[in-house]
Amino acid sequence: MKRITVNFIIAWNTCKVLFEALSNPHRLKIISVLCMGRQYVSQLARDTEMSRPLLYMHLKKLEQAGIVKSEMELSEDGKAMKYYQLVSFDFHINQEMITRAVKTLTIQKKEGK
Repeated sequence: MKRITVNFIIAWNTCKVLFEALSNPHRLKIISVLCMGRQYVSQLARDTEMSRPLLYMHLKKLEQAGIVKSEMELSEDGKAMKYYQLVSFDFHINQEMITRAVKTLTIQKKEGK
C-alpha cells in the first residue's frame, strides 16, 4: 500500500491537487466504485451514472492527484479498452499542518471587495 503522509516534505501544491481531487462528490463516487476493483471506462460510466466526457474529466483529476491509474488493453476481438484502478493510499493530516500550510497561501480577493 502506498502511504501518502501530508507533511511539509510534500509540496503544498501537491496537497492542493489531492484535496481538490477529493473535494468533489462525483470523484468520491468514482473512488467508491473503483474500491470494488478495476473497471473499464464504459462500465465505470454506467456504474457511476456519468457521461463518458464527464467521467474522463473527473478521472483526469484523480490521475493527476495520484489516486487512480489507467492502462490500455486489447480485448479478445482487438478492441482497445482503457481500464482504471485505484492506487492504494493512506492519508493523514492534522490541524497544525493546515495552520502551517495556510501561511503559504495566496488568497485572491474578488473584484469590488
